[in-house]
Amino acid sequence: RKYDAIFAGEHSGHYYFKDNWCADSGLIAAVIALYILSSSGKSLSELAKPHREAYKQLVETNFEVSDKDSVIEKLKTTFSNLKLDELDGLTVYFDGGWFNVRPSNTEPLLRLNVEAITEQLLKDTAEKVTSIINA
Repeated sequence: RKYDAIFAGEHSGHYYFKDNWCADSGLIAAVIALYILSSSGKSLSELAKPHREAYKQLVETNFEVSDKDSVIEKLKTTFSNLKLDELDGLTVYFDGGWFNVRPSNTEPLLRLNVEAITEQLLKDTAEKVTSIINA
């Protein structure tokens, strides 16, 4: 709402639509996906292929930590030379990708998501961030 976004989504499968009072609706997401599939004449894997080739994504990784805030502060300090965003946890943008670490709202966990343009950059970034979280 703050940014007047028409859509938002989470890895957990929650999809929010402005035209649905910014409420979560898996049904609307499914109907839109089915419409795109039927009107394009392509399979889901065909539609997803260009996006999978352009971006490599790490499946969300969860970490149990005793002090979530101190871990996020440590990450902010470590990556202070890069572009940081604190809208939802901590997002760090680097050349060729980004990562986000945020506390779960429902569990005592930190969640890590990483995207990069190459598998190697994805792996290297995930390893570096994981080592800081686990330190």
